[in-house]
Amino acid sequence: MTSNKIALVTGANRGLGRSAAIALATRGVRVLVTHRGDAAGVEKTVEQVQAVGGTAAALRLDLSDVSSFASFTSELSDQLERWGTSRLDIVVNNAGVGIFGPLEDVTIDDFDTVLGTNVRGTFFLIQSLVPLLAQGAHVINVSSSLTRHTSPATSVYSASKAAVEALSRTLAAELGPHGIRVNSIAPGPTATDFNGGAMRDDAEFRQVLAGQTALGRVGEPDEIGDAIATLASEGLRWGTAQRIEVSGGAFL
Repeated sequence: MTSNKIALVTGANRGLGRSAAIALATRGVRVLVTHRGDAAGVEKTVEQVQAVGGTAAALRLDLSDVSSFASFTSELSDQLERWGTSRLDIVVNNAGVGIFGPLEDVTIDDFDTVLGTNVRGTFFLIQSLVPLLAQGAHVINVSSSLTRHTSPATSVYSASKAAVEALSRTLAAELGPHGIRVNSIAPGPTATDFNGGAMRDDAEFRQVLAGQTALGRVGEPDEIGDAIATLASEGLRWGTAQRIEVSGGAFL
């Protein structure tokens, strides 16, 4: 499958970001993948994209450092120019942080880090990228099934993702007149290295989660990547301001 589209996938040095980049590349989309400092990880993503016949380039982006966004968008524009264009078609805002703990253990720094990265960073990155978005572009913000159900010690992270969903709906209305769609996708429990890899490596924890999921198992990263690529496709071009949960029916 071929495509002239170009996607930016943040936090693509591992996990869901890497899976999204590969899934998009499989569908013929050229991908720009970012990392905060894991150059080896993002290089592996580039190699895996190339292995499926895709094209990728890596850029460094620290979502918590809003002051760096001007230089990042300049570097991004340079890369787009090397690819013969000046526009992005798809943005997958996957990068984020999770710090978990009960109410009494959460520090001000923890709170500021999570909200500053997941909400402040996401908002101002979108603001920075709007001039580069093509007519009909699609912004996909990665949220979490935790905005629907609860789990102990996740209050700050869940709140940050609920804010991302609210931003997505409002920005969909604001950017709609420019032909830009904005949606959020909410993965459920998935076997990645997020939160220390518990959902990937802890067999007992996986079994507990499986028992609370309609499809009876924890999700796999490529299933989330495929969902993101499907949401980005022309088949869903009439959808905007939507929250799409991909959780296997977790905690119904």
